[in-house]
Amino acid sequence: MTTHEIELKTLMLASLDGDAASHRALLERLSRRLRAYYKGKLVRIGRGAAEAEDLVQEAVLAIHFKRHTYDPAEPLTPWVHAIARYKLIDFLRRTRASLADVPIDEADTIMAHDDNLSAESSLDLKRLMQRLPEKMRCSIEAVKLDGRSIAEAADRCGISESAVKVNIHRGLKALAALIAREVRT
Repeated sequence: MTTHEIELKTLMLASLDGDAASHRALLERLSRRLRAYYKGKLVRIGRGAAEAEDLVQEAVLAIHFKRHTYDPAEPLTPWVHAIARYKLIDFLRRTRASLADVPIDEADTIMAHDDNLSAESSLDLKRLMQRLPEKMRCSIEAVKLDGRSIAEAADRCGISESAVKVNIHRGLKALAALIAREVRT
């Protein structure tokens, strides 16, 4: 963990415990980071600082209202970056911005890999998988994540091959529903 992550997480944990000063300090520090993040993304598509500031406010409000969903056992920064990224995507959809608005020499920069994307994705997947029943989770992990055969998954999970197939089908459907629900909130 970086010093920055430790500092932010400490403030978040104190904030969750009701420390108003820590909460204000957390939101102030996150606002500075979010401002830089949004300005960097928006300037590439010809958007201004005022729009970046609007996004900062939206993200800070979302962090404030969704802070109860933060899992203290996990790093804070990927959670914050996920919220920031979703707010940016919502903004771009709302304002009908698209890659057609981006100068061709900037397109690769806008679409560049986000440093936190893989960490966020694995945290999101881990959290979603935990919401599935054990045998369903075991089946999906064995076949879809670990690359095992249906027979190997059946042995590993202690169920029949047909049960593995059914669990994968139902589990993926359940995961899709969970993701759809989270996107709407």
